[in-house]
Amino acid sequence: MKLKIFSFIATCAFACASCNDVLERPSQTTAEDPEYWVNETNVRLYANAFYPNFFPGYGVGYGQTAYTPNGQYNFNDDVVVKGSQPQFSRSVPSSKGSIELTLDWESQFTGPSWNFAWVRKACVMKDRIQQLMGDKLTGEQFRHWLGIARFFHALEYARLVNVFGDVPYYSHEVHRDQLSEIYKDRSPRNEVMDSVFADFRYALQNVKQDDGAQYVNRYVVAAFVSRWALFEGSWQKYHYQNNERAKLCFNLAVEAAQVVINSDRYAIATDFRSLFGSTDLTKAKDCILYRKYDAEQGVTHCVASYCNLNSPTDMGPNLDLIKAFICNDGKDWNSTTMTAAKDFTLDSLIATRDPRFEASFYHKPTENAKSCGLYVTKFIPRSALAYLNLTGGSPAPEFQGDKNVTGYPVMRYAEVLLNWIEAKAELATLGEAAVTQADIDRSINAIRKRPLDAEAIERHVKQTAPMKLDDLNNDPKRDADVSPLLWEIRRERRMEFAFEFSRIIDLRRWKKLNYMDTDANPDLLMGTWVNFPTELPKVLNDKTVGAYRVMNAAGKLVTYNGKNANLMKGFFYPKETIGRLPFLNLPNVNPYLSPIGYNDIKNYAKEGYHLSQTKGWPEGY
Repeated sequence: MKLKIFSFIATCAFACASCNDVLERPSQTTAEDPEYWVNETNVRLYANAFYPNFFPGYGVGYGQTAYTPNGQYNFNDDVVVKGSQPQFSRSVPSSKGSIELTLDWESQFTGPSWNFAWVRKACVMKDRIQQLMGDKLTGEQFRHWLGIARFFHALEYARLVNVFGDVPYYSHEVHRDQLSEIYKDRSPRNEVMDSVFADFRYALQNVKQDDGAQYVNRYVVAAFVSRWALFEGSWQKYHYQNNERAKLCFNLAVEAAQVVINSDRYAIATDFRSLFGSTDLTKAKDCILYRKYDAEQGVTHCVASYCNLNSPTDMGPNLDLIKAFICNDGKDWNSTTMTAAKDFTLDSLIATRDPRFEASFYHKPTENAKSCGLYVTKFIPRSALAYLNLTGGSPAPEFQGDKNVTGYPVMRYAEVLLNWIEAKAELATLGEAAVTQADIDRSINAIRKRPLDAEAIERHVKQTAPMKLDDLNNDPKRDADVSPLLWEIRRERRMEFAFEFSRIIDLRRWKKLNYMDTDANPDLLMGTWVNFPTELPKVLNDKTVGAYRVMNAAGKLVTYNGKNANLMKGFFYPKETIGRLPFLNLPNVNPYLSPIGYNDIKNYAKEGYHLSQTKGWPEGY
């Protein structure tokens, strides 16, 4: 169902000559009229419109690409791009505003632009249920749907706060004549998040435990609450040094995660590759919410097409990510006593690293991974690559173009476990109960026991040894301000969620954007180890002189000159690859939060109101 609603947003409304205030004209469709809100079926239809916004999965076709894994999540310290690396914002733009209900995207922050359309839509749902449906729904139905409305309202505010910090807060629908409300300034972050957590708690208590397959239920709510409560707790601890407030957030993350864990409905039961390459995991215990695709209904995507090895790509895993994968003895590559783990050839990495390495990448170097030599195959079924064994073969039609029908696990049980154990570990640093071995066994070690599929076993992949608190890995590269346990929990997240939603949000909440400084860490600009003479001999010829470069074991750059093929052994490092400009400790630049545009502020001023700039960015225009 397609619904047209009007939204609060001062910036873009002024850009349109037909608009004379910050709201579009009220909807003329029945969805917002009193006559629409007469039964539960209509409420469900209205709620359905939120799903593509909050749970986009792999998107749809070619057009809906925001928030899709692999293609969009390339702004972090996991990814190297052939050419200039994606840059942090270093100046205030003209506008960050939008008035559209389409998916908008701030790639630097993994969240929406300065857009309150979905806030308003959730407010309409809340208001109509409370004002018009008290006698049209049973008590349970009323509480459930009000919980759903409050959940979506809170989810959008959590995403906006993630991007901008302080934001204007609206708990009810705002009308055109309420100018002081329309043009209200930002509310402090803590006040907004207090309201977000109140909404989340209501939803946790009142949304049904089961509302049918693929609909939001209490466990979906709890999983997302664990995500955003953990985010906010980290922000309070590392950015504000407000440990008491951090504890409240971390405790909520633990509480919400335990709703899922204690239900005994979910488990780590599916091999890693199948989680992303299956056409139906709706009943899989690993998935709390799953998006299914169906070619007969015209609902397909294109993400698997960029994992089929037939499509050249300018982005992929960098050496820093490769080195982050733990060895299967539970030690980092510097600390392990496994001699083979010091060998960075792909065969060695596959045999000595955590299984998620083999499940995420192709097992041979390829020139089609133009930035790094290592191709991401995480989001395609193994069977789809059988054509590589055929002379002249090509990917099956469903893995080309936008015809893909593999589904996406929108919310996985593994994330809930990692949210839970990280929140507990953070609480331990703040004076609360210590993490126990039983906690580790229930979370990290359960994930490490994930089943291996036949192809992984054939490639000599082994499950990673269980984590032991009395013999915890002590990585020499660990930051001094991060405990060994938290360091290893963060490593688990990095391996588990590579090329998905998590990494840049994690770096920002931990206050660790320095990890993306390419001047300080040259591994960010290199890829996998390649022995060109034996692994890619055909690419070295008269036409490719000067086109390939490696960093050899001695740390020296070697560029192919037509006569030195035997020296082309090292970490893949295209000469076009260029690092980031400085982005930390610059005056009037805050890379942790997005600025709003100068025009966004000017449009308020034209009507006699003030809109504050994001903290850390220049206020004037």
